[in-house]
Amino acid sequence: MTFLCFEDLRVFQLAEKLCDGIWEIVAEWNYFEKNTVGKQLVRAADSIGANIAEGSGRGTPNDNKRFVRIARGSLNETNFWLRRARKRNLLDTEQNEYLTKTLDELAPTLNAYLKSIGRNT
Repeated sequence: MTFLCFEDLRVFQLAEKLCDGIWEIVAEWNYFEKNTVGKQLVRAADSIGANIAEGSGRGTPNDNKRFVRIARGSLNETNFWLRRARKRNLLDTEQNEYLTKTLDELAPTLNAYLKSIGRNT
């Protein structure tokens, strides 16, 4: 089996794209917005990539799958906090479209990655 570094995985690259985009947006918010929605949103988004990375280093397909499932939960949490940010008018149209597009690409990619773990090729 060929080892693929997690940084080379498309799913990880998308997770980084999402969390970096969120960070840049939240960094511009006022204190109250950062301290409430912002912190939660950044933590949830960062957790997606962190769990992909941790799972890839665990050494077994079952451990990797467990962490990817946690990443999927973090993706859902990120989606929740993005919904709150939109509802509270914290995102402009361009920011909303960028993050929504990235999230919409990441979700099926994460599911496909989960399905691929442990397959013998």
